[in-house]
Parts: sequence; C-alpha cells; structure tokens
Amino acid sequence: MSSMLQPQIILLKEGTDTSQGKPQLVSNINACMAVADVVRTTLGPRGMDKLIHDEKGNTTISNDGATIMKLLDIVHPAAKILVDIAKSQDSEVGDGTTTVVLFAGEFLKEAKPFIEDGVHPQNLIRSYRTASQLAIEKIKELAVSIAGKSLEEKKRLLGKCAATTLSSKLIGGEKEFFASMVVDAVIAIGTDDRLNMIGIKKVPGGNMRDSFLVNGVAFKKTFSYAGFEQQPKKFLNPKILLLNIELELKSEKENAEIRLSDPLQYQSIVDAEWNIIYDKLDKCVKCGAKVVLSRLAIGDLATQLFSTSTMMRHVFCRSRYICAGRVTEEDLQRVAAATGGTVQTSVNNVIDEVLGSCELFEERQVGNERFNIFSGCPSGQTATIVLRGGADQFIEEAERSLHDAIMIVRRALKNSTVVAGGGAIDMEISRYLRQHARTIAGKSQLFINSYAKALEVIPRQLCDNAGFDATDVFEQTETETCSSIRSYDGLGVFMISTLVESLIHSPNFVWEPAVVKINAINAATEAACLVLSVDETVKNPKSESAQGEAAASAMGGRGRGGAGFFGDVGAG
Repeated sequence: MSSMLQPQIILLKEGTDTSQGKPQLVSNINACMAVADVVRTTLGPRGMDKLIHDEKGNTTISNDGATIMKLLDIVHPAAKILVDIAKSQDSEVGDGTTTVVLFAGEFLKEAKPFIEDGVHPQNLIRSYRTASQLAIEKIKELAVSIAGKSLEEKKRLLGKCAATTLSSKLIGGEKEFFASMVVDAVIAIGTDDRLNMIGIKKVPGGNMRDSFLVNGVAFKKTFSYAGFEQQPKKFLNPKILLLNIELELKSEKENAEIRLSDPLQYQSIVDAEWNIIYDKLDKCVKCGAKVVLSRLAIGDLATQLFSTSTMMRHVFCRSRYICAGRVTEEDLQRVAAATGGTVQTSVNNVIDEVLGSCELFEERQVGNERFNIFSGCPSGQTATIVLRGGADQFIEEAERSLHDAIMIVRRALKNSTVVAGGGAIDMEISRYLRQHARTIAGKSQLFINSYAKALEVIPRQLCDNAGFDATDVFEQTETETCSSIRSYDGLGVFMISTLVESLIHSPNFVWEPAVVKINAINAATEAACLVLSVDETVKNPKSESAQGEAAASAMGGRGRGGAGFFGDVGAG
C-alpha cells in the first residue's frame, strides 16, 4: 500500500518526447534504409541520375552519392549518420560514396529481423566488427600492387582506375579521354598533397572533346581597363612578378588633414600622390618582369599609355609588358607554385630570386572567354583542366566527376594497391565470410552470414541498374565458383583464380584502389553499429520546436520524396 502512494518521480521537462526499446531501434533502421533507397539506383555505369531542386531555386543533376546526400534535407537524427559517412568517404578517398551508404543500409536491413526476434544488439555489433576485420584482411590479401612499375605502365594502370570511376558518371561516354587527362594532371603535381594545385575551369559551350589540359596554369582574363588590348598577347620565356598590392592612384584617407600656408603648396601634395604610383610602376619595370599579376586592383594608369607635358613614363601598356589585377588568391598561388615565383607585398628591392618564369605565356580565346595560360613552367607542380560542355548543370556534374577521379588516382599512387571492381571483390569477400562462418559455433554464425549477404548488395544492385537479372547472374557465378561481375558493355564473368592476373592484360577490366573498399566497409560497419547501439531517443521541447520548420518542409516533399526523411527529390 505504501509503495502505491509514493509520488511520481519526474526526471525530464514536461513535453519531452522519449522513444526507447525495440520499436525505437526498428524505426531508426527503417529511416536509414529509406535514405539508402534514394541513392540505390545511382550505383554503377548504368545508374540513374537525381534531379534535386532546392528552396533557392537551384537545380542539381547528379548521381554522385556525396553530392546527393549533402543536398538532401534530412532531419531524422539516425539517418543523418549516413550523410556523415558519405561526406567522410568523399573527403578521404573521393569515390565510393554511394557504396558506403548502400553498405550501411544493407547491414541494418539484414540486422532488422534479428532485432525483431529479440537478439541483443551487442551480439550483432560484436559479430559485425569481427566480420569487418576479416573482410579487410581478405581485401589486403587479394590486392595487387602497382609499385615498382615503369612510368608508362603505371600511367596505364592509373588510367584504368580513373576510367572505372568515370564509367558511372555523366561523362562516362568519354571516360578514356578524361581518364588520361586526370592521370597526367595528378602526375604533374607530383607529391604535392594540395588538391587545389589542380585547377578546374568551366567554360560553357562546345562539347566534351573540346576540353583540354594545361601543364601549368590557366585562368580567365580578369577585369581590364582601356588600353589592355594594346598589350602583347604572347611572351616567350618571360619573367613573372606576383604582387599582393594595389597599383592604382589613391588619394589620402578621407579623415586626413593637411594644413597649408600657401595655396600653391596644394599642387605639391597632388604631385606626391602621383609620384607614389609612378615610383611603384618604375620599380616593377626595372625588375625585369614582363608579366605582372596582382591579387588587388591594377588601375587604368598602369594599363594605359600615360604622358605629361614634362616627361614620358614607361608603363605596362607600352607593348613590352602585360598586367592583370584582381587575380584570385587560388590562381595566384598556383602561378607561384608553377613558375617558382614568390608573392610580394612590396615592390621595393625586388630581386630575380622572387620572380617566376615559364616557357610560354599567351592569351587564348576559349569559347566566349579569354584565358591567360602559363605553360612550360619549371616547377611543374600544378595543372589546369579546362572543361567544355553544353549546359551549366552538365559542366557542374563533370567537375564533380573529375574531382572523384582525381582523388582516386591520388589514392592509388599513394597506396599502390588496387582490387577488381564491378562487384568482384564484394562477391569474393562474401564467399570467404560464408566459409568462415561455418567454422563458428553459436548465433555468431548467423550474424556473419547476414553480413556476408549484405556485401552482395553491390553486384546485385549493379545488375538491377543495368537491367540484368541478378538471380541468374548469381546462379552462374555460384555454379562456376566465380566472383567477378561487370555490368558495363555487357556482362563478364571471370574465374576468381585468374581474376587479378587476367585483368591486368585484359582491355575490358574494372579496377579501383583497395583503400576505397577498405574505407567503405570500415565506415559502413561503424555507422551500422552506431545505429544498432542506440536504444533510446530523447527530444526536449526546445530542440523539437527548433526542428519544427525543417520537419514541416521535409514532410511537404513526402508525396514525391518517398519516406518524408528528406526534401523534394525527383529521379532523373
């Protein structure tokens, strides 16, 4: 009786929403599966694109997993984990963003029946982590090293890795053309880890084949004053001066005060202002530079022929010099890295050691734009890809595709190991884990088997997206004990015993760096374990009201978007 009269203990603020237990866990799993279903059809060379229209009216067409996940306005707290691992995969290796989301969604899908049957999540987490370690060890065992090969052989193999990445992109029809371009660009920057040393410039118009690679720096001609067209458009072996100062006439500050005893002294004040800019220009000319670039403005005085009644001043437009102001910080740093120059904050005491040089500087017309191009640079630590295409959305997607390919080639150069793509390595790991599970007693055998089955999502989805019957393909691979599936230009099946050997010399193989698959399995497994380890969600009234508008806008796209966890998405 006394226990019934005890007062209720209130721990949380009134209005706090709590969800816990098995229904909460199943709800989180369903949310993650819904997000994975959004990007499922974008996988592989025959994957579909997504058209995403945001609230600002911007339209994006892409099949890149990281791009889609960033643009989706996901409000479900558990589903946001998949967005994080997609971003992590993109920043770490550049490709495999769709793969990592599919892996995480499939791991949770296979775990769902066990959770509903009352299996404790920690048992699943323990088995999943064990299976993950076994899978990574098997990948390292099957990986083929490209270290120690000649430059030409290495470029050929890296080109195949880039082509594998580009085959699933919008520019997949010209994958060989862009793959060689990407490999040359990555090799040009050498061991430099700065990705911005490879510039990508977009020029609407023309077609994909009009794109070209500059072994140096290229950037759009900046704003110029009258007289710029009189400057030469081509220099051989010029000296280059890089500045971070303004080269234009500037008056004193507005709050400056000068007291004059004689009105005639005013002219001396004006002459002093002119002499300051004259002195700067003379020092630029005397240092021997033929090309002057500045991050700040270069005014009309420096670009026009200027004369007075008393003297003739040599400025940049006297057919011997060319200048460009308001050059972006990124382009200026790339010019410095390529030409060996140093950005100066003053024109005093400019010595030859701080001047850059190149074999050829020219101004070239590209579409409706004019480009300043520096080629034959001595340092050679930068490259520029000039992209051409019809629509702006197409060029934007091409840039994202090339970014993925560049990251893949860089990772392949650093890690020097590759594995067969197209679902081959996934099938082999799945087969290996199934065999290993037979040696384990207890419920862990079932959990590892479910993990192995989840790994088959990649080849199965490749077949589905290409229009093949995945069941027939899997039956064929089982009967021939194979594990290589390709869904581009037809279906190829290769014996696992000759997988890596035959693909080295075959003209139609698919490769990807081993680090892509290793990172994807690691990230997806950790994400799945993280979702499985959550058994209660607490929403306090303050955070709930703060997310109310976002949730309402997300529900507004429910008719088209699918499960109401994200904003409006239309499949292209």
